[in-house]
Amino acid sequence: MKVVETIAETRGWRGQIRSSVGFVPTMGALHAGHLSLVERARRENDHLAASVFVNPTQFGPQEDLSRYPRDLDRDRTLLSDAGVDLLFAPSPAEMYPAGFSTGVDVAGPSARLEGERRPGHFRGVATVVLKLFHVVEPDRAYFGQKDAQQLAVVRQMVRDLDLRPAIVACPTVREADGLALSSRNVYLGPEDRQAAPVLHRALQRATALWQEGERDAAVLRRAMTDVVSSEPRARLDYASVADPDTFAEIEGRSESAVAALAVFFGTTRLIDNAPLPPKPAA
Repeated sequence: MKVVETIAETRGWRGQIRSSVGFVPTMGALHAGHLSLVERARRENDHLAASVFVNPTQFGPQEDLSRYPRDLDRDRTLLSDAGVDLLFAPSPAEMYPAGFSTGVDVAGPSARLEGERRPGHFRGVATVVLKLFHVVEPDRAYFGQKDAQQLAVVRQMVRDLDLRPAIVACPTVREADGLALSSRNVYLGPEDRQAAPVLHRALQRATALWQEGERDAAVLRRAMTDVVSSEPRARLDYASVADPDTFAEIEGRSESAVAALAVFFGTTRLIDNAPLPPKPAA
């Protein structure tokens, strides 16, 4: 695996490739969820690039940029073992040189939920993803369904700006007890870790109701809220039933939605979601 730190080196590598390139952008602290993206990308492309970059512009002033887990040596080993051909691991100065003043705002899916609670977050995400796409020029880029709103933002940006890569969504990877894998899970103490699967149980409840034919968004939100409220260590930030493309909150009935949660355990905030797809045609 070739490891590079500069845009010029990455472009030099890409310029030599004449067949398909898959790309997995990450912020490092890799886990089995990231590696599931890598494994799929490896199967579907002739060459595979990944990035490790803890993007400062998507963190708010009171968020966890300084303590976000970092272990580039471990990440490098995992990616090499998984068959990655190129690892792009730039510094903040490489991505945002002195005088940098451009950002990408994706209206619509970025305005609500995570966008509302974390002002500027999706501007930072869209800006860095656009830069990475321009540098790597992938044919396909792989993102986890676990960050469903981020996925919607990236898809909207790709459509609006006629960008090259096809966006491939990959299923959320979970622990045996249902907790979605996340780099932030390391912040959980033992008691909070035991409590955290309540997110999955709440989403399972909404999914079960949906499969039984319930289509009233208020009923689904209330069901998720009730499950989270049953866990004393959990503090609900939001329970959402939203349009899967725009993330506008659904009022009344709908035949397609995404159920999403944000929940605090102490100071650690976790998110999770479950697609609620339309009923298949008979």
